[in-house]
Amino acid sequence: MRDSAQVPTRDDSLVRIHDLAGRPRGLGFVADHHGTVVTSHEAVDGLPRLVLHAAGSDRSCVVATTAVTPLPALDLALVRTEGLGVDPLPVTARERIETGAYVRIAAGGWREARVLGTASVTYTATDRFHLLDGAMELAIGTAGRDALRLGGGAAGGPVLDARTGAVVGVLGTALQSGGRDAGFAVPLLPSACGPLAELLAENAATVPAYGADLNLAGVLELTATSVGQDGPPGTLAGCVGRVEAGGVAAVGAVAPVERASVAREFDAFIGSESAVLGLVGPPGSGRTTELAALAARRHRGPAPAPTLWLRGADLKDDDDSVADAARRALARAARIVAASTSSDPTALSDTTPEHLAHHSRTAGRPLLLLLDGPEEMPPLLAHRLTDWTKGTAGWLRETGARLVVACRAEYWEGAGEEFPQELLHGSPARPGEKNSRRTPPCVPLGDLTPSEAHQARVRYGIPEAALAAPDAGHPLTLRLLAEVRAALPDTSHPRLVRDDVLSAHLDLMCLRVAVRLAAENGLRGTAVRRLAAKVSGQVHEAARRSLGPGQGELDRTSFEAVFPWGPAPARLGGGTGWASAVLTEGLLVPAGNGYRFAHEELADWLQGMHLDLDEALQALVHRRRTHPDDAHPLPVPHHRIGPVVQALLLLARQHGTAQLACRMEELMHAVDADPHSWWAARLLAETLLRVPDATPYLDVLRLLADRIVALRHRGRPAPRDFHPDFWTALRLPDSDRFDLLRDLVRADGPPHETDSVPGDALPPTAGGRAPEPTAFIHTPFSPSSGTPRYLDATAHLLAAAPSAVQPHLTRWFDDDRPLPATPHATVARAAQALLYAHRNRALDELTETLVDSAHRRADELLAVLAEEEPSVICRAVDRWAHDERPARRVAAVAYGLRAAPHVHTEADRELLRYASLALLARPGDCSLHGGALALLVRDPRTRARHLPQALALFADGDPHFPPGALVAALATHPEPVLDAFRERLRHPDPGHALRTLADVTTPGLALRAAALVREAVQRQPEIAADVAAYVDRRLDQGATARAVLFPLVTGLLDGGTEQVRAALAAVLATSGSPESRPLRREFREFLLDHERAPAVLDAFLHATVQRGDRVDDDLRGLVHHTGLLLVRTPDGAARFDRGLVDLGRRVPGFAARVAGWLTDAPQDWAAVVGPSSRRMIENLAGARVPA
Repeated sequence: MRDSAQVPTRDDSLVRIHDLAGRPRGLGFVADHHGTVVTSHEAVDGLPRLVLHAAGSDRSCVVATTAVTPLPALDLALVRTEGLGVDPLPVTARERIETGAYVRIAAGGWREARVLGTASVTYTATDRFHLLDGAMELAIGTAGRDALRLGGGAAGGPVLDARTGAVVGVLGTALQSGGRDAGFAVPLLPSACGPLAELLAENAATVPAYGADLNLAGVLELTATSVGQDGPPGTLAGCVGRVEAGGVAAVGAVAPVERASVAREFDAFIGSESAVLGLVGPPGSGRTTELAALAARRHRGPAPAPTLWLRGADLKDDDDSVADAARRALARAARIVAASTSSDPTALSDTTPEHLAHHSRTAGRPLLLLLDGPEEMPPLLAHRLTDWTKGTAGWLRETGARLVVACRAEYWEGAGEEFPQELLHGSPARPGEKNSRRTPPCVPLGDLTPSEAHQARVRYGIPEAALAAPDAGHPLTLRLLAEVRAALPDTSHPRLVRDDVLSAHLDLMCLRVAVRLAAENGLRGTAVRRLAAKVSGQVHEAARRSLGPGQGELDRTSFEAVFPWGPAPARLGGGTGWASAVLTEGLLVPAGNGYRFAHEELADWLQGMHLDLDEALQALVHRRRTHPDDAHPLPVPHHRIGPVVQALLLLARQHGTAQLACRMEELMHAVDADPHSWWAARLLAETLLRVPDATPYLDVLRLLADRIVALRHRGRPAPRDFHPDFWTALRLPDSDRFDLLRDLVRADGPPHETDSVPGDALPPTAGGRAPEPTAFIHTPFSPSSGTPRYLDATAHLLAAAPSAVQPHLTRWFDDDRPLPATPHATVARAAQALLYAHRNRALDELTETLVDSAHRRADELLAVLAEEEPSVICRAVDRWAHDERPARRVAAVAYGLRAAPHVHTEADRELLRYASLALLARPGDCSLHGGALALLVRDPRTRARHLPQALALFADGDPHFPPGALVAALATHPEPVLDAFRERLRHPDPGHALRTLADVTTPGLALRAAALVREAVQRQPEIAADVAAYVDRRLDQGATARAVLFPLVTGLLDGGTEQVRAALAAVLATSGSPESRPLRREFREFLLDHERAPAVLDAFLHATVQRGDRVDDDLRGLVHHTGLLLVRTPDGAARFDRGLVDLGRRVPGFAARVAGWLTDAPQDWAAVVGPSSRRMIENLAGARVPA
């Protein structure tokens, strides 16, 4: 039996084709919004120009053959037209038309026909014959057959499916198949190729079809209708905001500022294999706005994609998955679409989400479901959340659809865990922060960035100084303030905070409702103001009633009791229209079977005013169940935390910070008693983050920091709410914040795998060794790295504002408390490392900060910068040299000398030159002239002029003139420089000068320097230790130093004083660097061959054992040889025995080694080690030694 449901057909969907003489040639239909007409080839064949008429109007156009794309092999032609104003018809999406299907054709009026099947036909064009396979054979009545005769004007007319109204073919009157008395049509199938394929693809994407011919355009129209119906007003237009009566957009309906980071995450999600994205942020952060912006981008983009809007309040108790809500939304959208086309909704046939998802997936544009506010789902469904989430995940996998959930963090912490992790997009993050409480993967949403907030203020017309800094980037605050300012455009006001804006917005909405009620009930003047006060009272009553069981909404009964639909009671002043006025103004909106406040943050703020805080804290935090069988109320959903936080904030505003501080201490003790108490920890964290100034709560914060450190040291985890970014987000002065972080870094876990291993020292510098900064180079947190570190949070702050943070880190330099998880590290060294690792962000400011601190660790870091960043130090030296503060000028000399050896550019040398000249120009800084001259002598351009003065100071022993500054001058002025060194060596403490001479490696100059050394030691034997240091330094230069050292060392060993020989013996006994060992061995053998003085040999023995790192055989041989030399005299034998015993006591393991030598070869040691020494060795080694 035939179904009677048919899509109506109209002549105004046809295009009539004539030749220039006005003779009819055929029909056609428009297939796209560009005016492309599809017709039969026979209708245009042989005509140089065509005249096309819109059948439903008097519009027409003339086209030339250049506008015609002939397809004779298909008996089709495509004609490009302009100005006809005919709506396009959809083309079937099916690959074949079933035999027996009913169609409607335009042949002398709209007639019904039936598809008999397919046939091969011949089309006779003016130039040749064309064989067409698969033409549709149509059964039609006698009158219809007459209309299908050649030249009858029906050629090119569309063949419409009787149920869907989609074009399934094009009539051809010149198609012949033997002697069959039937009509034929060319099918339009998606498998076509060439220009026809492009046109059909455009038709499928832009002209909606439903039922069996559902196409992408139909999917897009249904989902767009859903967004327009269920989404915020203005979504598809790209503007989200309140809409006035009559559909006029209000001030809030401006184009939202695009948040680039969120848009990138959405794009990445659509292109990924993930199926679920959590858009997680606090109320007022713009979750709904971002969903609307996403829907608008997908709707208006170059390749529109289907997006379906769902609301948590529209979910039902018995839903098995999100598909049930999607099915209801699509059913509503289908009814609206059917009504707009004056057709039966059943004609749209299958509009299930599965069917739409399949079409979308086939088109490469997956269906996206936007679920806004899932917290509003019914309580019964919330208790079945695990099953609902499991069903949703399975449905998404089966259909290929995607889901974006916009919710609060408290909801996502539980709901996100229910989804399989492989389906989730994003990384674990806390909303608005970089690190997290380890919530499931999501896209966090917080306040606008500074640039985004500025752009939003410009669009809303809000002055830059209108809002206090903490709220200047809050999306909802900006939007509500714009509405208030639009209502009072010329009213000045002080800088506002969020509470001020919420209060003003509430007053404005109550006044608007009152005005609407007054207009309906004939009130004016002061009566309107009194009515506004009554409206405000009812709004507060609605907020109070919303605190009952549920998700913060009003059920219908409560709503009607507060805002009557009919006549209002006398206490409200009578009148009618309260409910409609409140809903029309958008103060409350429908939500499932009830109503809720339009803005969630406004709802929390209002409800917090009416919450019994003591009872709430008792129920949520302090109540303990005494017995498992005792009655216990159902748990309050975590996402209902908002009113409680607002009540705590209200306590501080109304009764002072001291009252709130007491509540914070109570919550702190609750956390201490039970670290797993979610409500205590979250209420404490959220309240401290929301207070305008956390300074009054420093005692609580210090106590909290101490507890975290103590918990970590005991190996127990701290509450996740107090993660590192909690401390960086607190509204505190930086000094207090960094004092807290200084304590908290001791709670950090081990460095991440990509961090460097902590070390004990910086690379050697001219000023000594400093703690290794690279040991703490910051590595950003990633989920695989473990728990976020407080040191990383400090590094983020330093990277964001280096100039402001650097001074606070230098105050950590006095803190030598260890970091338990990082061996050899302290708080002070961590500060050094952070400043070093992030030095490039503000190098000049860092030098000023370090020199200001005047701390040993700052000096160490400046020494490293002098080596690695000499240009920066040169700029600082130039500044300091011209500074009026004496300490700065002292620093200029000190760090100029440190940087000078590492300077390689003329610009840096010029800075040092000008700085030195500026110092010399100050007679009062005579103590600094030595250093200034040292810098000028290093500079080839100023050396000759200032060398005499410099040499005079050096020769006189100026302690501020470093001998190393003269090394370069040796090459250009050897005689006066060597004379100055000779004179300097006559003064006390010549060690630095001798070490400098050791750095002279030019052969000729090195020999002369060695002669100076020999001359000095002969004159002053007391400098033997400094001469030995000179020899040691030269030995480390390897075999190249032999020509200089051999005559000097052998001469001193052969003819030097005993003091000198002893000092040299101690140097030659050490192993030294690998390059120096052959030369040391040669000199050591010379020493043992020629030396007989017991004091010298005793010094050699001690140095051999204490500072040598030789293998056992080498050490045994040297000790035995030295003993044989010493026992030649009674004094020497006594020295050897005392030396062995003394070394056995002081050098770990030496006594055991000697005991082993005596046991292995007693006869070799019998003449060397005395009996008393043997007994002492036995006692020290704990082993018997044979006599």
